[in-house]
Amino acid sequence: MLKNYLRLDGDRSAELEEEVAKEVALAIFVNGRHFATAMISPKMKKEFVVGHLLSEGVIDSMGDIESMKIRGDIAKVITKRAIRTFAAKKVIVSGCGGTSSFLDESKLLKVDSKLKLDRKIVFEGMKDILRSDLHKRTRGMHSCAILGGSKRERICISEDIGRHNALDKVIGYSLVKKHHFPDTFVVCTGRISSDMALKCSRAKIPIIASRGAATSLAIDIANKTGLTVIGFVRGRRMNIYSNEQRIR
Repeated sequence: MLKNYLRLDGDRSAELEEEVAKEVALAIFVNGRHFATAMISPKMKKEFVVGHLLSEGVIDSMGDIESMKIRGDIAKVITKRAIRTFAAKKVIVSGCGGTSSFLDESKLLKVDSKLKLDRKIVFEGMKDILRSDLHKRTRGMHSCAILGGSKRERICISEDIGRHNALDKVIGYSLVKKHHFPDTFVVCTGRISSDMALKCSRAKIPIIASRGAATSLAIDIANKTGLTVIGFVRGRRMNIYSNEQRIR
C-alpha cells in the first residue's frame, strides 16, 4: 500500500511516496461468541484463524471445526464439539500476540519428536525468509517459515506485521495441509517470547529458530516442554538455549 509522507533531512524537505505494510482488523467468533480481534496483514486470513485457534488451545485438529466463514473483517467458526469456556479476548495488537493471559504450568504440552537437524539446515532456512521482497520494500514485516525435517522442505512462508501472526499463519497452513508437526521446524524474525514458545509447544513443533533474541520465560517454557529454542541465527553463528541435542 502506497502512502504519502514528508521527509525532513537537515534543512531540506520533500513530499514523497512509499510502500508501507497494510494492517487490518479481523474479528474471530467461535460458536457465536467473540473470541478475539486481531490486527494482522490481510493475506492468509483462513490460515491465521486456524493456526491461532490451535496455538491458543481452542482446537486440537482440523477435525474439531464444523464450519468456517470469513467475510471481510469477520471470521465465524463453528466447532463440532463443545470447547472449553473462554473469556472474550481483548484486541490483539500487531506488535504483541499476548493472548495467553497467564501461564498455567499444569497445562503445558510436551513436545515429543525425534527430529534432529544439521545446523546448516537452520542457517539455510534463515536465509530463505530474509529474501522476502515485501520485507525489503516496507521494512515493516516479520517473516516466518515452517520447514519439513532434515531436508528443509519448504511447507509455508508467511509475512505479517506481527511475528505472532506470521507464526499462526504457518501453523494454520500446515494444519490445513495435514503436515505432521513433530517432523517440522520454524524459522522466524523477531524475538522468541513466551507466547511464541507456547504456540510451538501446543502445535507440537520441536524447534524454533530466530534471527532475534529469546526471552527468559520462553526459555523456561522450552525447558519444561521439550522445545528447542535458538536465537541470534546470523551468518554461521547461533545461540541454542534449550534442548540442544536436536542440533548437530
